[in-house]
Amino acid sequence: MGTASAEVAGQTRRRFGYYFTEANALCYRLGAEKLVIAPWGQNSFRVTATKCAEMPQEKWALTEEVPESHSEIRIGELEAQITNGKITAIINNIGKIEFRNEKGELLLEEYLRNKNDMQSSTTSSLMVDAREFKAIIGSEDYHLKARFVSNPEEKIFGMGQYQQPYLNQKGMDLELAHRNSQSSVPFMISSLGYGFLWNNPAVGRVNFGKNITTWEAESTKKLDYWITAGDTPSEIEEAYASATGKVPMMPDYAMGFWQCKLRYQTQEELLDVAREYKKRGLPISVIVIDFFHWPMQGEWKFDPVYWPDPDAMIRELKEMGIELMVSIWPTVDYRSENFQEMNEKGYLIRVDRGYPISMDFQGNTLHFDATNPDARKYVWGKAKQNYYDKGIRVFWLDEAEPEYTYYDYDNYRYFLGPDVEVGNIYPVMYAKTFFDGMKAEGQHNIINLLRCAWAGSQKYGALVWSGDIMSSFESLRNQFAAGLSMGIAGIPWWTTDIGGFFGAWVDDPKFHELLIRWFEYGTFCPVMRLHGVRWPMQPQVGTSGGATCVSGAPNEVWSYTPEVYEILKKYLFLRETMKPYITEVMKDAHDKGTPVMRPLFYDFPADQECWDCETEYMFGPEILVAPVMHEGERKLSVYFPKGATWKNYWTGDIYEGGSRVEVPAPLEQIPVFTRNGFCFE
Repeated sequence: MGTASAEVAGQTRRRFGYYFTEANALCYRLGAEKLVIAPWGQNSFRVTATKCAEMPQEKWALTEEVPESHSEIRIGELEAQITNGKITAIINNIGKIEFRNEKGELLLEEYLRNKNDMQSSTTSSLMVDAREFKAIIGSEDYHLKARFVSNPEEKIFGMGQYQQPYLNQKGMDLELAHRNSQSSVPFMISSLGYGFLWNNPAVGRVNFGKNITTWEAESTKKLDYWITAGDTPSEIEEAYASATGKVPMMPDYAMGFWQCKLRYQTQEELLDVAREYKKRGLPISVIVIDFFHWPMQGEWKFDPVYWPDPDAMIRELKEMGIELMVSIWPTVDYRSENFQEMNEKGYLIRVDRGYPISMDFQGNTLHFDATNPDARKYVWGKAKQNYYDKGIRVFWLDEAEPEYTYYDYDNYRYFLGPDVEVGNIYPVMYAKTFFDGMKAEGQHNIINLLRCAWAGSQKYGALVWSGDIMSSFESLRNQFAAGLSMGIAGIPWWTTDIGGFFGAWVDDPKFHELLIRWFEYGTFCPVMRLHGVRWPMQPQVGTSGGATCVSGAPNEVWSYTPEVYEILKKYLFLRETMKPYITEVMKDAHDKGTPVMRPLFYDFPADQECWDCETEYMFGPEILVAPVMHEGERKLSVYFPKGATWKNYWTGDIYEGGSRVEVPAPLEQIPVFTRNGFCFE
């Protein structure tokens, strides 16, 4: 049915909204609201709605090229429906949407409770809208709520990184905003067989309640989400990766061991550590220069007082086969050499109330505005001149949330709009700053370390780590959940500070146990990186430039006791042994968007117990890992998924799938099992 005839027919047959088509999409209009349900990739829809005069055109997390898809549209007397492969959307005459799979099973339906449709079983006097656009007076934006009926038996996974120990997000109340150690990546996979992306970078919340699911944006011009149906979690995940982009192929060096601490203070100190690794014959791929190696924030270069010959340093490291990563902060100090120019050209974020300072750590600073394309070019130009042209090929893009002294989101404004409207896009644009610059120089397989991500960050080579976290077993359990949730949320490259970031004394036996357990777990993370600030703090080497920032105690694998060293050394070589296997796993991430580490249900969706397991995970398709996450624990109860036999890597014992067995976990052994006799050595 054509657009004009559909509109006329709709107006004569219904007293509420009317349907029409645009291109390959089904549309609905009622009053000021226009709703569009458009196919977006196989078995997937993008749903947008607005009360603005025109539909805003930003694609946000979605790629510029729409994956090929085809829809079938039927418009009837009281409802209309659109089908794209395995998913069908049905919208009734008062605008309520439901989604069903190819079997006709209900996946998701909007929560609408009013008296407009007296024939509906959900007719109600509550007068609650499914899509609530509440005008923000004096603005073009709306406070948006999107409500869906909750299935109490549903399990929800993904959503990014939150500092809590739960894999299943059902019942959770999550802030849709970034903080240090919190990354909101609003994509979820449901046990009912669908995936859902809240494609809106506004600050907000989602509540996966037992009775209702509510997505909320504090300030926005449109509703925008993407939904897909699939028979397995992998089918859903791969559809999402096709819609939002896939990670590059991880370079070979990044799959090995990364040495880092807060912070190497001088060029010679760092080189001494690198030389010691080589002297001991230990595997090392990357060594890291942390923050305040620069004269001042906003001066993206080495401080010559403490780093007098970076060219010679980089050359020696490359001769040893070690890549150098340097820390970049987006903060620009008022006193820095670049502040005035960047301020004059509008390259800094704006503060709407009070004096324009967004962070006051080691000086009064404003962040560069990564949403401004000219600001991105400017910052990359400085980094290229002072780092890249010297041979540095991997960057640590810290403070990527960005971190504020106070998270008053309504007080900051970017090139693309107010923080409350677009703020969650910042880490994506920060990653894009360096990805675009490095790609323009002809570099392939780009990887950069960031402390935050949003949907789509993965396509810009973002390796995300879990931020400044406590050195404790409780924190380790939180990171276990965070890493698996990030993988399901479409961020395959993820890691932690092995040992946690702060709160540990270098000579504390209790910390030694934690460090060993974390190091074992880190061996089976996408990237294995040792980092943290260990106490006691070290004396400063100077009083000028970055030397005003403190440094922690040594944090190399030999910095603890000989017994700790022997255990850590064993896992360094185990990681090196696994590199051919890790390479294959990384190819899957690059080609299909497969999470490197994932919950058991990803590989065994037919085994219902795997959907409830929150203490084990798969590292690639062949290795099951059960990390020890409690102090003093020396044995674990391990569930082995059905459909395979499992071999204990350490003992050779064989276990049948579908069984639960108590296995030994001495301090020097993380329980690791291979599938169907697989050998990664």
